[in-house]
Amino acid sequence: MFGANSPEAEEAQSDPNKAVADFEGIAVHCAQGSALCPKTASQFDLLPQEPETYSGFRALFGNKFVQPQISPEGPVEDIDGNIIEDSNGNQGFPGFDPSAAQTLGYLATMLEAGVPVVYGYIADAHDDHINDVAFGPGQAGYVEQFAGYNEAFGKFFARLAKDGITAKNTLFVITADENDHFVGGPPTPANCDGITTPCTYAKLGELDADLSRLLATESGNTTKFAVHADSAPTFYVDGNPGQFDKITRDLETAVGALFAFNPITGKNDQLTQAIADQQEQAFLHMVTADPARTPTFIMFDDPDYFLFSSGSISPCSPVSACSSEPPQFAWNHGDFQPEITKTWLGLVGPGVRRVGITEDFFSDHTDIRPTIISLAGLADDYTHDGRVLFEVLSDKAIPVTLRQHHGTFRRLVENYKAINAPLGQLGMQTLRETTAAIESDDATYKAFAERLSDFTGRRNAIASRMIRMIENAEFGDDPLDENAAKQAIDAAQELLAGFPVSQDQ
Repeated sequence: MFGANSPEAEEAQSDPNKAVADFEGIAVHCAQGSALCPKTASQFDLLPQEPETYSGFRALFGNKFVQPQISPEGPVEDIDGNIIEDSNGNQGFPGFDPSAAQTLGYLATMLEAGVPVVYGYIADAHDDHINDVAFGPGQAGYVEQFAGYNEAFGKFFARLAKDGITAKNTLFVITADENDHFVGGPPTPANCDGITTPCTYAKLGELDADLSRLLATESGNTTKFAVHADSAPTFYVDGNPGQFDKITRDLETAVGALFAFNPITGKNDQLTQAIADQQEQAFLHMVTADPARTPTFIMFDDPDYFLFSSGSISPCSPVSACSSEPPQFAWNHGDFQPEITKTWLGLVGPGVRRVGITEDFFSDHTDIRPTIISLAGLADDYTHDGRVLFEVLSDKAIPVTLRQHHGTFRRLVENYKAINAPLGQLGMQTLRETTAAIESDDATYKAFAERLSDFTGRRNAIASRMIRMIENAEFGDDPLDENAAKQAIDAAQELLAGFPVSQDQ
């Protein structure tokens, strides 16, 4: 961004911590000609994938360049009036676990400086970011931290109200990228609620287990591989063998049979809950344009465990030596269990109805952007993967064609999500069936994979038709073709009824 021989690159070499505070985590992307991005302080804002439609833009990258433009009188302060700095005293980006007070203070300063659209990230509240340990539900520090977050949001909204920035003229969107699964023993006392009676935990922490050593111990499989350590680790087998190669099949079989010792219960747990091969990853939209990034397979495991690979093939003796319970982390994510994948979204602002908590329809993160774009009266030059959440919008904020064809449009988006969303009906069904097929014999597995490949192509074709209708109705002012929409819905229903894939059709 700044260049190999730039002063910024030199600072990164001489003082890496200060360089993080100066240049990472904070940016302002400016409109053309914006006074916030003078040439002396900004860099070219490049987007090579859209060379013809995105040129001539500039941006401020890093607090060192952002702060003088949004807070020329001095360092940016958190919502409580403290200078925002990292643990080493460097002013600027405080690191990748910013508190609510820090993030909201910076966002408020940006808004007050005339930045019209701001995004911010706040660190989780269930970790003690000072002492580097995890909190359990109802633990005193957890409750105290939540209270601090609540206070910070109160001060944030009160400050913005004084600036004339309220829900009457501004859209506020708050969500979590995912929920977390708590790992720990039972609380003490048993009737603790975290409000009148704090909870304590004798056992607290995720269960870490070494995949390479477990495999060597339990099955003698010493295949070389790398993983992205996680509760759902991605396997990259050395040499990048094919999906049906014996080395891949043997490793998948061994992984599917893995057990690990649970230090909390003192028992052995079966680890693998599901496996996604490359064909299933394609169905779940987990494959990018870069084949080198496609895992050989993905293991979705017991959510209590965080799995890694040391690369060692030294057997564990005893088996419990392959597992541990460090106190630094007690909340697992990245897996597929409902307590992880079912999260929340809060919207308030012009055009948003006050409906309270609702679970009346399926939605996922892909729906947030088109909803924001629609409420702002804008349009993108590419197709979204999600749709406008018209169910929570006021009549005036809903595009006319959606109001005119409300019933059919709702059925259209419901069926679109059912066949296309990774957590939709088909996504979960194909994951279960893929897991069963992987655990079967080679001939059965190959036949299933061929059917799933065909099924994926059919799904993609139907989903493409549906999203074009959805986008045209939402942003193209095109009346919804009732007949075409109903045909697409029928096609989706036929697809949904075509299960299980493993049976002859």
